[in-house]
Amino acid sequence: MFEWQPVWLSIKVALASLGFVVLLGVSAAYVMRRSEFTGKAAVEAVFSLPLVLPPVVTGFLLLLLIGKQGPLGRFLADSFDLQLIFTPYAAVIAGTVVAFPLMYQSTKAAFQSIDTKLEDAARTLGASEWRVFWTVTLPLAWHGLLSGIVLSFSRALGEFGATIMVAGNIPGKTQTIPLAIYFAAESNDMTHAGLYVLIISLLTFSLIFGVNLWARRKQPQATERGVL
Repeated sequence: MFEWQPVWLSIKVALASLGFVVLLGVSAAYVMRRSEFTGKAAVEAVFSLPLVLPPVVTGFLLLLLIGKQGPLGRFLADSFDLQLIFTPYAAVIAGTVVAFPLMYQSTKAAFQSIDTKLEDAARTLGASEWRVFWTVTLPLAWHGLLSGIVLSFSRALGEFGATIMVAGNIPGKTQTIPLAIYFAAESNDMTHAGLYVLIISLLTFSLIFGVNLWARRKQPQATERGVL
């Protein structure tokens, strides 16, 4: 019988990861855009590491951090009797870490493309930094933010290496679509593996296709406004 639990869990994990990724990615991109300090290049390199490191390496580093003997894992266990390892929370953390660089890079590029004169004009008119951010910066960077959101969600949805290191493959609890595909194929259950592949492919394709279609429809409108 086909199990839908990995599908629903993957969507929940990806959505939860996306929430953290958007908050952290946009904040980090905004701060790094406005700040100049010694070691900035090193910090940005650290932000991008999960994008280039093998996911299993990222998972291993997370295991050292949130595992039972890790500093964060031990602190949570001793202070709150909370264990992250081999839980859906660990899958969310893994998804957040591996998807963060995509959101950060997309948002950073979008922020850098903004004409700072427009923000300065808003400040001249008396707008606070918070209002400038919400009414000028974010609207002008919306295309880049949307791309980062779609890419980050798709990356978290398809995460395998880091997830299996910190969340494991517990059917009904931590088994996501990529894990279900791997273990179904390993047990020669190609039918179920193929169905999971089809589902995750349709989900990601629909997201990317929808964003591309939306962008194509918006582009003529922007061109017309520019002509007028």
